[in-house]
Amino acid sequence: MSAMVVPDGERSRTGSGPAAPAPVGAGPLLAGMRVVEGSAFVAAPSGGMTLAQLGADVVRFDQIGGGLDHRRWPLTPEGRSLYWAGLNKGKKSLVADLRSPRARELLTALIADAGTFLTNFPARGWLDPAALRAHRADLVTCVITGNRDGTTALDYTVNCAVGYPLATCPVDAEGPINHVLPAWDLLCGQMAALGLVSADRRRLLTGEGADLRIALSDVALAVVGALGHIAEYEICGTERPRYGNDLYGAFGAEFTTADGRLIYVVGISPRQWASLVEATGTGEAVAAIEAEQGLDFGVEGDRFAAREALKSVFGAWIAARPFDEVARVFDEHGVCWGPYRTFGELVRDDPRCSTDNELFRRVEQAGIGTYLTPGSPLAVGGALPVEPTPAPRLGEHTEEILAERLGLTAAEIGRLVDEGVVAGPEPD
Repeated sequence: MSAMVVPDGERSRTGSGPAAPAPVGAGPLLAGMRVVEGSAFVAAPSGGMTLAQLGADVVRFDQIGGGLDHRRWPLTPEGRSLYWAGLNKGKKSLVADLRSPRARELLTALIADAGTFLTNFPARGWLDPAALRAHRADLVTCVITGNRDGTTALDYTVNCAVGYPLATCPVDAEGPINHVLPAWDLLCGQMAALGLVSADRRRLLTGEGADLRIALSDVALAVVGALGHIAEYEICGTERPRYGNDLYGAFGAEFTTADGRLIYVVGISPRQWASLVEATGTGEAVAAIEAEQGLDFGVEGDRFAAREALKSVFGAWIAARPFDEVARVFDEHGVCWGPYRTFGELVRDDPRCSTDNELFRRVEQAGIGTYLTPGSPLAVGGALPVEPTPAPRLGEHTEEILAERLGLTAAEIGRLVDEGVVAGPEPD
């Protein structure tokens, strides 16, 4: 059976063409939206997961045996990727031999049927949006690249080039310190998801498709500009030096309690600042510093200028008390603070990281076990839009998708499996 090709403007029974918008209040926010994702690593998978957690039907396709990220760390003792499971929750999985012309025909038909395509694979050949649009005129595509010119980049190479590792260091450090959070990947994924939803909305209104492109390095550059670092250099002739863990331009610092626990305390807003001074009973000492240095602590920058003296005052109060007492007093006064924790301490000690929080469920992940799984943090009417669900097994939905989306018979699917064009689920 040849791959299904949808003529321009035709609406098939499987949903080719814009889906009618769901009535207000009728289920998840993105119910009716179909997305095909061809991806690896963080940016594209996180964008697809965001759409899935809001109710979109997201199909991820991979090479038989798994793509570049299928065995990425952290791993279980048996070699299962907790990373892959974490970034693919709520999706469906199809695997095929991506080198096979027949597999490419099938995937092209699947993309045309869905109408929306997200990828960070090279957008050339059969994956060129122009080639895909020949099979559906109103197709919406989003291609994520490393750099705008299509050359390769990763979060780690982008981050080192935009200045943050050299500003994140302790004051007396000699070299840069990389951040372990792939912030640019995650921001890029969210922007890609927003772009696809925006393009889908325009398609519903006008019938027009869209060819979206987003470069990881452009995401980082946009943020550096939005936070004022480019203008600071061009307008002021200065650039941000290292301040260690001190909060730049306001008051925020780390402290150690009497029993050796590290905490971080912030006073940015007037209320946060007043709560900190009141909780520690340091009003007179703080006023003396203000008068001595000729500053106004109603101004954020003045608190930053006097941070060393202020840290001494607050630090003495905190260092004289055990963690539990500091926590109780701070919470009673509404101080903005947090404890430093390992990932393990977060799971053990923070009630927000438990089923007490509506965000989490205990979900059984095939081949891995049952563990805390978050849904979307975007609540709708006080409730999560979609219950958190596990990631699929690799290839779990191959046969279902070929039958339901492309209309292939069981015999046709069996031949494709026998020929190695597609494959079913990997064993548990």
